[in-house]
Amino acid sequence: MTKYKRTIEQIQQLVTQKVVPGVSYVIFDKQDCYSEILGDAKLKPTSIKLWKNAKYDVASLTKVIGTTTVIMQLVERGQLGIDDPVKLYLPQFSDPRVTVRHLLTHTSGVEGYIKNRNELSAPELTRQLLQLNVGDNFNQRVKYADIGFIYLGWIIEYFYQQPVQQVIDQVVLQPLKMTDATFKPESKDCVPTEIQAKRGLIRGQVHDPKAYILGVHCGCAGLFATLSDLEIFSRAMIDSNLAGLLTDKTVDQLFQDQTPMNGFYGRSFGWRVLLTEASDHHLIIYHTGFTGTWLAIDRDEQQGFILLSNRVHPSADNDEFIDRRHLIMATYLHEKEKSVS
Repeated sequence: MTKYKRTIEQIQQLVTQKVVPGVSYVIFDKQDCYSEILGDAKLKPTSIKLWKNAKYDVASLTKVIGTTTVIMQLVERGQLGIDDPVKLYLPQFSDPRVTVRHLLTHTSGVEGYIKNRNELSAPELTRQLLQLNVGDNFNQRVKYADIGFIYLGWIIEYFYQQPVQQVIDQVVLQPLKMTDATFKPESKDCVPTEIQAKRGLIRGQVHDPKAYILGVHCGCAGLFATLSDLEIFSRAMIDSNLAGLLTDKTVDQLFQDQTPMNGFYGRSFGWRVLLTEASDHHLIIYHTGFTGTWLAIDRDEQQGFILLSNRVHPSADNDEFIDRRHLIMATYLHEKEKSVS
């Protein structure tokens, strides 16, 4: 029986117990691979079974697959410094203390409320996002938020003079041969997300409201990809430092806590870092997406775990999925170490 018996049972229960309409997942362990496609792509207005190579709105996985990778390329080339002030590249941003490191590790403390945010035009939303204040959490604690990666996307645009999503396609997706990954999918190829009063059934368009407004200028969400695409990315991270897109040294940094505070705060550049149960207590990288996606990579043991679901369909009111996600990841981390002990 598979090493990951309990993990797989818990994944299957997401569908059988109707926590999500369906899931596509892969757990790979060196050359061993466990993968399934279960359940439905959508339930309303009519149900459709999931299919192989369905494209999912991977939401915040865009941050680590795309934006983080491009930022680290700029750092490697010496064009951008990790501790450079954000204001150097985004002069409309007011606080000179906030650095690229703060954005990458979610320690910037940028906060604030934008009235009627989801009704604004792209230029007006951009203007107001750049006017947000830095609160008391600056350089004190990790507080996950999209805004840092929206800023990072605009920093990428400063260097490339192109929309960030076009840059990600050119310098990450195409070189890695992630051939199905795209920011402009065909609706019919996509797993739908939420049904909303104003937008109706969202299919082939980004679910995140900020990304929907900002379009090609958003670095925090917007990518659509298949399970195969994400496996390509994960194996490239393990086997060949993203197929040569990053150096050994840079990839090493992605598997280390990079927060500016003393101690372990569980954030590298872009990624969350988790402590394994292995005897050497090495770290793995992990990230989730609001739509019901996650990606975990253990470079030391050449293992990975990718799950794609549409947990926001038909409604985003689905906290049960979050609780199950924590349980499944804990089970996976335990079983993966049992398999090498």
